[in-house]
Amino acid sequence: MADVTKEEVLAVLAKVRGPDLEGDIVSRGMVSDVFISENKVYFSITVPAARANELEPLRVAAERTVKAMPGVKGALVTLTADRKAGSAPPPRPQPAAPAVHSHSHGHAHDHGHSHPPQGQQPAQPPQREKPGVPGVGAIIAVASGKGGVGKSTTAVNLALGLQANGLRVGILDADIYGPSVPRLLKITGRPQQIENRIIKPMENYGLKAMSMGFLVDEETAMIWRGPMVQSALLQMLREVAWGDLDVLVVDMPPGTGDVQLTMAQQVPLAGAVIVSTPQDLALLDARKGIAMFRKVEVPLLGIVENMSYFLAPDTGKRYDIFGHGGARSEAERIGVPFLGEVPLTIDIRERSDAGTPVVASDPEGASAKIYREIAARVWAELGGLTPRPAPAIVFE
Repeated sequence: MADVTKEEVLAVLAKVRGPDLEGDIVSRGMVSDVFISENKVYFSITVPAARANELEPLRVAAERTVKAMPGVKGALVTLTADRKAGSAPPPRPQPAAPAVHSHSHGHAHDHGHSHPPQGQQPAQPPQREKPGVPGVGAIIAVASGKGGVGKSTTAVNLALGLQANGLRVGILDADIYGPSVPRLLKITGRPQQIENRIIKPMENYGLKAMSMGFLVDEETAMIWRGPMVQSALLQMLREVAWGDLDVLVVDMPPGTGDVQLTMAQQVPLAGAVIVSTPQDLALLDARKGIAMFRKVEVPLLGIVENMSYFLAPDTGKRYDIFGHGGARSEAERIGVPFLGEVPLTIDIRERSDAGTPVVASDPEGASAKIYREIAARVWAELGGLTPRPAPAIVFE
């Protein structure tokens, strides 16, 4: 059977009526770019922010219509909120709501303290809450300014370190262009869908994990535009049965692109961990990541200096082949906690490549101890922040 095309999908969606039965969702420009991979169809429908909840049946109708097409193996459709000129602003959050919002112009704010009484609030643009993920305590991002600094290895071992310290932990691989979590955790296969389109996360070493790598073959080139990135990410975050977790670690792609903005604007991140190498060049890149999280007011939990020094496998002698201490001095300079130094060892690399991360496969070893100490510092930093209750789930 021939592959389904975008044109065929749009032709079918043109039969779906818009809100209030005015026109159809395609002619009204509500459908995002349609992305098709392995005959699974992904797109989002843009609706006025104030009506996102009541228009859930519209999303269901569009998804059902596409799923019924011959040759379609599955469809993932989300609602994205858009405040068009002239549409009513969403109601103001009440004081009991968590102190996390994203301004309608796209800058997220984490005030970390209670609001003044309703009548005394300064004039400001209408705000909308960032929904949390039910059952998930703190969501933390692991980020780097550029690739090649061992960010995913750090994220996986940090997650395992948090778990070794007695916490319930999940990991979300938000690097949709080059997902590495499936390989690092040695997980293959496809996740199961359970009721209400919810996906059951994959699991290994006691970590619950979700990655685009479980849904799309590794060889598939991912060329996604902004709305598709947002749609895929929010579904991997909010439509997965995470259960009760103390921490969800999010492995971010390198740099400061669509994924980072989506996470900062749409997700109540409790904080971010920046991974850097000792060289000044990598630190310059790390500064970009630090600046971005500061701009969107996500607390910086600290910097990890990865590949900090080389340990010779035969003698155990230490060599500072990349220079040393750059990340620590940078952290002190900008007032961000320094979380620790991870050596460059053959062991960490080989175990990562084999899908047997060092914290799980050699829990009593020196490297595992370093990651557990970093995890303890991250958890301590989180404890120093104002806890934020997660609001009820809504589609953003």
